[in-house]
Amino acid sequence: MRILGIETSCDDTGISVYDSIEGILFNKVFSQFNSYNSYGGIVPELASRKHLEVLSKLIQNSFEEFNLDKNSINAIAYTAGPGLTGSLLIGASLAVALAFSLNIPTISVNHMEGHLLTPMLEDKKPKFPFIGLLVSGGHTQLINARGIGEYELLGESLDDAAGEVFDKVAKLLGLKYPGGSNLSKLAESGVRKNFCFPKPMINQKNLNFSFSGLKTFVSNVIKKEKFDFQTRANIAKEFEHVIVEILVEKSKRALEKLNYTTLVVSGGVSINKVLRKKLNNMMNIRKGKVFYSRPELCSDNGVMIAYVGMLRFRKFKSFDLRILVHPRWSITELKSI
Repeated sequence: MRILGIETSCDDTGISVYDSIEGILFNKVFSQFNSYNSYGGIVPELASRKHLEVLSKLIQNSFEEFNLDKNSINAIAYTAGPGLTGSLLIGASLAVALAFSLNIPTISVNHMEGHLLTPMLEDKKPKFPFIGLLVSGGHTQLINARGIGEYELLGESLDDAAGEVFDKVAKLLGLKYPGGSNLSKLAESGVRKNFCFPKPMINQKNLNFSFSGLKTFVSNVIKKEKFDFQTRANIAKEFEHVIVEILVEKSKRALEKLNYTTLVVSGGVSINKVLRKKLNNMMNIRKGKVFYSRPELCSDNGVMIAYVGMLRFRKFKSFDLRILVHPRWSITELKSI
């Protein structure tokens, strides 16, 4: 079985073909991040226009490059939500139009389920049940994953997501977009304990997160300090440490609450080296296992959509050619497999 996956939830245009026997046949991502340096963040209207411009060309060129016949595709999976409405509509519309022309079905996929299950593409796969830590630019969530489609939301960010705060603080430090990776690079030159930043909600028993207060606190510190390289690096170092400590502590509490021994970490922020090191240490102490995606699959991509699309198509085999998008689609609303 071969599934074409299309991902256009935000600013990355991702396409991939996943074969149930051969695995990933190709994975292509067109990133728009260079377009937003002057804005300091994503502009939704510009993002959707760029998807419209590049998506069909990306599909055509990729099939030619890898010598694949479109008629070998059994179904097309696309991201239906959550995400930016305009961007989602571009991917959904093209997926349905192409599927109609090929007389094959489409599968609408939840973006967060795509991220959550991406580590299952690796040689060492997690087994249910597990705690899922989803950390990206738009979401920070702790999920009780009992099975495919059987998800319980244990906690989430009540304001800004972790990745979003990384980008915003990076901008305050004068770094280019996307800020998260650039802030981490700057932090490598920093020294700890030159600043004392708050750790919002870390002492509360619930599993929710809040990062906007931390962002405001750091913003005020930046305004007062000398803007030399070392000071900026020290701020980045301490800020990254605080974010990581909150994520690790809340993950630990979720594992303790359900007495689980497996943690799955997904989303763009999961590529962070400091976060991985701290989570690895925590899980070693607990004698548990932690799973990640390979770095190139941590951010938005078409592979995760194609893979989840294949799982769901095998189960439901529905022939649906409606254009469906759900900008606020919760992972807890999914059907189990």
